[in-house]
Amino acid sequence: MANSSNITLAGVRRLAGPSVAGSSWRGRGNGLIAVVAGAFTLAQLLLVRPGMGLGWDETVYVSQVSAHAPASFFSAPRARGISLLAAPVTSWSSSTALLRVYLAVLSGAALFLALRAWRGLFPVRVLALGGALFASLWVTLFYGPQVMPNYWVAVGALAGTGCFLRVHADSTDRPAVRGLAASAALMAWMRPMDALWTTMPLLVLSVALRRWRRLAPLSALVAGLAVGAAEWIAEAYAGYGGLVRRLSEGSRIQGGLGWDVAVADQLRGLAGRSLCRPCTGALPNPAVTAWWFTLPLLAVLAALVALGARRPARTMVPLACTASAAFPYLFLIGYAAPRFLLPAYALLAIPVADALLHLVTAPDGRWRPLTASLLALGLAGHLAVQYTVLHRTVSRTTADRQGWSRTAAELHRLGVRPPCLLAGSEAVPIAFYTGCSSASTSGSNANSTATDIARTAQRIPVAYLGTPTGRPPSYARNWPAHSFHGTRLYIAPRTSRPSAAVGGRG
Repeated sequence: MANSSNITLAGVRRLAGPSVAGSSWRGRGNGLIAVVAGAFTLAQLLLVRPGMGLGWDETVYVSQVSAHAPASFFSAPRARGISLLAAPVTSWSSSTALLRVYLAVLSGAALFLALRAWRGLFPVRVLALGGALFASLWVTLFYGPQVMPNYWVAVGALAGTGCFLRVHADSTDRPAVRGLAASAALMAWMRPMDALWTTMPLLVLSVALRRWRRLAPLSALVAGLAVGAAEWIAEAYAGYGGLVRRLSEGSRIQGGLGWDVAVADQLRGLAGRSLCRPCTGALPNPAVTAWWFTLPLLAVLAALVALGARRPARTMVPLACTASAAFPYLFLIGYAAPRFLLPAYALLAIPVADALLHLVTAPDGRWRPLTASLLALGLAGHLAVQYTVLHRTVSRTTADRQGWSRTAAELHRLGVRPPCLLAGSEAVPIAFYTGCSSASTSGSNANSTATDIARTAQRIPVAYLGTPTGRPPSYARNWPAHSFHGTRLYIAPRTSRPSAAVGGRG
């Protein structure tokens, strides 16, 4: 790590110089990463259907800034950054397709800026390949156009780490200082605790190691985190009883943070399970998980390459941030979702790309044909697996969300129309599709009581969504029941005209 402090401004400029005769980095480099970012946007639009309905968590985030339905209960771990990012569309339009296109374009632009933040630290071809590796993962393509915060933490982590290295090399690099602050703010705006875990190595380097102590990167990092998390912290005191109470409640909702190895759970999620909770069943086919086991090996190779080239910081810093970002989701929670590791995948992308290119190029820069051919075959197989998992995941997810839409239409037919209230199984997403509020008396979305729901049923349409074999709660046992596609709909008898929508804790 001592050599990492010797990254000089001249060295950065040398790396940023022309990569081929007559071509500057600014022209050719921007063009290459723009192609990668553009292909990423296009792939999202082609492979992840823009008309795919909103998922459970998406309905929560969108409802906060949408006129289509009342705001859903907003639990302690969530942050409002992704809601505000979607607001330019959701505040005036209920079109899911328009929202998907908007986010696909925005996510492509964000990937371009994140890769561009590494200018001068690695050759252009490394940045382009790293961006392509990250963008071609099924989980990246699937969540890029969704109203979910994890992708945005990932690109913020990638951009912020690059800017941090540039600011450490040259504290007068004002664009990099601003980029570091903006990246930290983006991460904290989306998921404050993820931002803290991801940037922990940067904070430690800036404070604990003398040769890494620089005022510019530390102040930019701290300011960005503070600005991004300010709303979340203020809301903690306004609606959750303080910051400690919100953190405690967030831990409870996530099953209680503590030592809990979730590596096998994450492996099960690689087959396309958006949420693995509880995470049971057999592990996926080894062909699906092979790339995941290859990543640590390539990370080690990348570290060896960097040490051999006497430029350890540019590789070791993102690898440290990768480990920090992944640690809580591998070892501190008892369930898994593939999207949780998106920041780790983004941070690994450039070191892994550097390692792969090292494998296929000789010391004099010439290609090694045999190694390149084998690597190309491996990458082709990897892409085939990623596309297969993505296709199955999109098809299954689309079918599930179409089912929610059909249930909402049936509820409308039965007279449950806004203002209205839904409770029971999958009430949160179906309420959004129906235009109703949702209520729960237990679990992570608890925001009401049985008495309140029964009282509300005297004023507005209320329905309880149950299962064919399940027993409804006491307040709904005498309500007329209807069976619809595996769901038992209990509709409260109307006793008076609607007056006002019920409001849960938002």
